[in-house]
Amino acid sequence: MILGPQMIKDTVKQVTEILVAQDRQKSYADLKRREEEFEVGDKVLLKVSPMKGVMNFGKKGKLSPKYISPYEVLQRIGKVAYRLALLMELSKVHDVFHVSQLRRYISNKSHVLQPETIELDQSLTYEERPVKIFDSKVRSTRNKDVKIVKVIWSN
Repeated sequence: MILGPQMIKDTVKQVTEILVAQDRQKSYADLKRREEEFEVGDKVLLKVSPMKGVMNFGKKGKLSPKYISPYEVLQRIGKVAYRLALLMELSKVHDVFHVSQLRRYISNKSHVLQPETIELDQSLTYEERPVKIFDSKVRSTRNKDVKIVKVIWSN
């Protein structure tokens, strides 16, 4: 099959459009990427997430992730996975984590951490519960009054 000059131009144009689109998508993805490597013996914080979809005062939605106590890196597995020395209370959790779940722990002699106990389940999630209502007020719109409540949460 012999390709004419017009078909070759069209094919080259399609390929260049695809490459431009790929470069654009990669530039967006690279902004979020965090190139970080840990050595054996480094201390890292582990990211855990609260349970999604828990109904609190009729509201449902995502809550921000939280990092818990520093753990030591035991072994590097591949390019992006690390084995951690977990506590006995997390013995049911697999001890290999992706680099996106970890954050470097920088120790400071003057900073003393008070360990906070968080009940984690199998999927490394925890439940946040309301402790008390801190403040409340009523906002008025044209059609209705909306009660706004500020709550202090556990964890």
